[in-house]
Amino acid sequence: MSASVKQVNLALQGGGSHGAYSWGALDALLEDERIEIVGVSGASAGAMNAVVFAAGLQEGRTSARRRLGEFWLSVSQEGALPAVERPLYEAWLRAWKAAFTPQGWVDAVSQVISPYAFNPLNIDPLRGCLAAAVDFEALRRGAGPKLFVAATNVWTGQGEIFRREVLTADHVMASASLPRFFQAVEIGGVPYWDGGYSGNPPLWPLFYETDCRDAIIVQINPIERRATPRTALEIGNRTDEIGFNASLLAELRAADFVARLIDDGVLNDPRYRREFLHRIGGDGKLETYGAETKLDSSWTFLTTLRDLGRESAKAWLAENFDAIGERSTLDVARTLRKPGAR
Repeated sequence: MSASVKQVNLALQGGGSHGAYSWGALDALLEDERIEIVGVSGASAGAMNAVVFAAGLQEGRTSARRRLGEFWLSVSQEGALPAVERPLYEAWLRAWKAAFTPQGWVDAVSQVISPYAFNPLNIDPLRGCLAAAVDFEALRRGAGPKLFVAATNVWTGQGEIFRREVLTADHVMASASLPRFFQAVEIGGVPYWDGGYSGNPPLWPLFYETDCRDAIIVQINPIERRATPRTALEIGNRTDEIGFNASLLAELRAADFVARLIDDGVLNDPRYRREFLHRIGGDGKLETYGAETKLDSSWTFLTTLRDLGRESAKAWLAENFDAIGERSTLDVARTLRKPGAR
């Protein structure tokens, strides 16, 4: 590795269409040849970004950037979903977008039905998009960044991590299986739901299973919103955000605790190390978009988020490249609102 190249891990959050922001961040990181990505973890849309990125990277950075663009175009309203699946996909979006209006919310609550009844054939339009973008057999046997895809075991409620060596489309679809929309994905006879419930995104595999100490979190779910939700819709949206950030905050607390023990000389075990934590996102650019926009699959909206992600990543690199390998740029204490934080 050249002295001018720095290694990083990436942790990609899920969040529906807002995952296009992470697409933009990945695009900017791929564009900068000073950055080598050695490990990627993700949940839901973050998992999809991770595997499409890794599949493309097997043919080089340019291919990875192209594959990501093609994947997001395929899932957009302007994409090329099979004719039999496009009406179902659009019906889902119309139904749930309607639920985000006051009257629509009432109607949706009164008419809620299980995806096992609504979609008994278990048609998932995203599976075809993913299969077109990723050759999973080649991905499993190929070289490249370590991959960690999070899903939630429905039976135990615990998160599970699937690694590059075993990944199939089923694992990634399980990571993105929101129970309100899709049937649970069975792997080895065990049902799985969206990884966002248990690791959004998971950090610990990056800490324990790579030699890289720098982890960049690409955050698309706001941790803080300076407003009190008052309507049923606002309350539901905010509780979803809090739930999907809970696992990330727990891992940040654990990393902060270990760092303080190391700094105080209490923890000298070589199995533990200080991690350098960074964040792209959380800079206010996504906070202005309501949770309902996570269902907006228009190409104009997706490319708007892509451009925001690129802008944020390029700004982060310009300000923090020299810190990689040297120190954290994420103020964990402030993020956790610890006493004495700035």
